[in-house]
Amino acid sequence: MKARALKAILVAGAALIVAAPAAAETVLITADRMLDVLTGRMVEKPAILVEDGRIRQIGSQLTLKIATDKRVDFPGLTLVPGFIDMHVHLSGDPRIPPMEAQLKTDAYWPILGAVQARRMLDTGFTTVRNVGSGDYADVAIKQVIEDGWLPGPRIVPAGYALGATGGHCDETFYPPSFARTSPGVADGPEALRHKVREVRKYGAEVIKVCATGGVFSRNTEPGQQQLREEELKAIADEAHMWGVKVAAHAHGTAGIKAAIRAGIDTIEHASLIDDEGIRLAKERGAYLSMDIYNTEYTQSEGAKNGVLEDNLRKDREIAEIQREGFRKANAAGVKMVFGSDAGVMPHDMAVNQFAVMARYGMSPLQALRAATSTAAEALGREKDVGAIAVGRYADMVAVAGDPLADVQPLLHAKAVVKGGELVTDRR
Repeated sequence: MKARALKAILVAGAALIVAAPAAAETVLITADRMLDVLTGRMVEKPAILVEDGRIRQIGSQLTLKIATDKRVDFPGLTLVPGFIDMHVHLSGDPRIPPMEAQLKTDAYWPILGAVQARRMLDTGFTTVRNVGSGDYADVAIKQVIEDGWLPGPRIVPAGYALGATGGHCDETFYPPSFARTSPGVADGPEALRHKVREVRKYGAEVIKVCATGGVFSRNTEPGQQQLREEELKAIADEAHMWGVKVAAHAHGTAGIKAAIRAGIDTIEHASLIDDEGIRLAKERGAYLSMDIYNTEYTQSEGAKNGVLEDNLRKDREIAEIQREGFRKANAAGVKMVFGSDAGVMPHDMAVNQFAVMARYGMSPLQALRAATSTAAEALGREKDVGAIAVGRYADMVAVAGDPLADVQPLLHAKAVVKGGELVTDRR
């Protein structure tokens, strides 16, 4: 009897262990219209069925009659995919003067970054690629968001940016007595291969490398090439072996072309790109991420925020050249993605770049694709983000007006949905 009773208890316990999991939460999302960015077609009266954060079915409100746990309705509005910003720096703010920033404790920056991440989410950015941060702050922010402690976008972190001794990604504002060197600095192909492995080990999902000088560093000029092509190729080859993509900060003409020839996936800034660089980018399938808005903020607010005149000079000198390069590259059919360099200007202003992209030659659909479907391809995450499509995350932005006629609606999100959850509502 005792054996029989024990067996019954064990069977009952096993049944509890293998009991069916809780039913997946379903959400039905409706709006007046929905933009399919993959085809450029506007869908009238869409009904989007979401299950556990991903889109399971897209139909018509007239025909899709399914009982769901909840509904989210956007009458009078148009749904577009959640935006992707391919070039942000979350753990910083240009309104904090450089000397004041030196007084902040190390733990200040990831906390600030979490605040900035929420601000970007509120303006419609449901995915961001953070291309460089100290102390792996971007990895920490990603973990906090993914664990559900704070709302924010999906983050693709880079950790420390890699670069040459004395280059744009080194610590260039300190005298020798401080002996400050960025942990991402290395010289020579093998040393840089090791750095790729190191930052990946600690959470980097993209490798950021500085191929040229920059605007906001000291003792470097944007046009300077700072890593040899064989060094850039070593970085690209190592990263690709591990299944990781590479983004190259490259303002200068020679550095841009060296990075493209080395097989780097996205070229950041591309300010001084020439006709040969445009041809190479198109031939090799490189993506250009050109931050053509932020100079307006830097030139109007930089001096009062403590930016040195030498840095403001460099920004002025390349600004219009970069914008004309953007126009030419887009007209030539190069793959263009949205990259704002948020952190150089306040993060909630990044969305303003849509207007400048339109001013310099993009149609509204091209600008939106740069921030959605094309950006998802550049990330290698087109199965997850970049379109309102079956199988992808239910990340979307509700806007007023017609985003195919004018980019202005994209600058003023009425509501933001991430993973089927309404996270921002300004209606």
